Amino acid sequence: MAISTLPERPRAVLVGVQLPGVSDEEHAADFAELRRLVHTLGYDSVATISQKRERLATGTVLGTGKLKELAALTGGPGVIASGAQDRTSKAREKWEAAAETEPEDTDADTDGDEDADDLESEDAVPPPSEEDDKAEPRPTVVVVDHELSPGQLRNLEKATGAMVLDRAGVIVDIFHRHAKSHEARMQVEIARLNYLAPRLRESSGGRERQQGRGSGDSAVELDRRKIRDRLAELREGLAAIQKDQDHRRYARRDQLRVALVGYTNAGKSSLMRALTGSTVLVADQLFATLDTTVRAMQPETRPRILVSDTVGFIQKLPHDLVASFRSTLDEALEASLLLYVVDASDPTWAAQLEVTRTVLRDIGADAVPSKLLLNKADRLDAAAKEALLAKHPDAIMLSAHQPDDVTMLRKHIIAFFEASMVEADLVIPYARQGRISEVYEHTTVVSQAYDETGSRLRVRGLPGAIAKLTQSFQE
Repeated sequence: MAISTLPERPRAVLVGVQLPGVSDEEHAADFAELRRLVHTLGYDSVATISQKRERLATGTVLGTGKLKELAALTGGPGVIASGAQDRTSKAREKWEAAAETEPEDTDADTDGDEDADDLESEDAVPPPSEEDDKAEPRPTVVVVDHELSPGQLRNLEKATGAMVLDRAGVIVDIFHRHAKSHEARMQVEIARLNYLAPRLRESSGGRERQQGRGSGDSAVELDRRKIRDRLAELREGLAAIQKDQDHRRYARRDQLRVALVGYTNAGKSSLMRALTGSTVLVADQLFATLDTTVRAMQPETRPRILVSDTVGFIQKLPHDLVASFRSTLDEALEASLLLYVVDASDPTWAAQLEVTRTVLRDIGADAVPSKLLLNKADRLDAAAKEALLAKHPDAIMLSAHQPDDVTMLRKHIIAFFEASMVEADLVIPYARQGRISEVYEHTTVVSQAYDETGSRLRVRGLPGAIAKLTQSFQE
């Protein structure tokens, strides 16, 4: 019998605080999403710790009782051990040495053991028993569904004895692993360095500040300086890449553009593949793709319609990531039509849609015409479909895996653009017949005739594209 040699995935405990104004359903949805994030990162969530509080505890997020409950799972002390060193006088050292040489009092009252337990240091951790050794391994990671300050991060690590990650750190790490293109890697590294910089801490291994006045910076200060220099280098390189992208977008300004936007894992990449025949990655995980892909819709139309797949959104998306991926979001800002893709089978899809709308509203993309796509309809029963369409009559319900649904969506997209098209006549002199391909690329040629001046074409297209073509052939 073959024995699996796959390494065991690290075990994680999920921690969340339900603040006022957050319903039980929303709190459960946050935990479910965090569980998927943790799984995408490569961990198995084995337990959850939840607490209702007015606000996060200043030092440790959780209250004392819940903190000890968490520490019981991870094997930590459950309290924050002081980092200060005990200072004793020479007289006390002599007294303690003399006390150690005195014989033990064997006649002491056994009731004193209870008092001794009360005086025992809170930092003491009981040695593991044989039963503990036989049990499943303890979780080694604690993931908190909130953004932690550097102090809270350190305190939780001391109290739990485990590696502690906050939600922002998990998302940044996932982005770091999934970034493939040069631009995406630079964008993610900027966000990652911005996240790490305030969380650097002095090591205890000898890289501390040198003693003496004016002797130099500490190791952490040197590391932060390196981060600042690296950030400046990355921003300069990213600016050059974004300048090239701006030129490409400017060249596409007169073309029909559709942008797929929505929550991560809503099915945008599947729709992109179905509409364009592209080979973008499709995976059932969060943030499977980070790079913007632009492809022509297939079968190709005249004029061509370009479809772009943008980075997915998520609740509590770190601001540094939003800022870093601003150039990616510009695809949505400059699109002619936004398709808001939601997973209709997810009970929290309305809240997810609001997250997408909020981010796009912040960059001014809410003014772009849009349509709502209720994706993954194959997971819904007839009653659920009817209820959704009754509530959202203008929405398009479909499944990216159903060819008939994709064909129907394609017709909706074409109809949207045709509604704003006009017909006009173009005259192309015989001396410029070599540029007639531009007309076919940006318009639909209804008819074509010839006379002594050149080709006379009856075309249908967007007013802006026709005006540009008319001007170019008159110059």
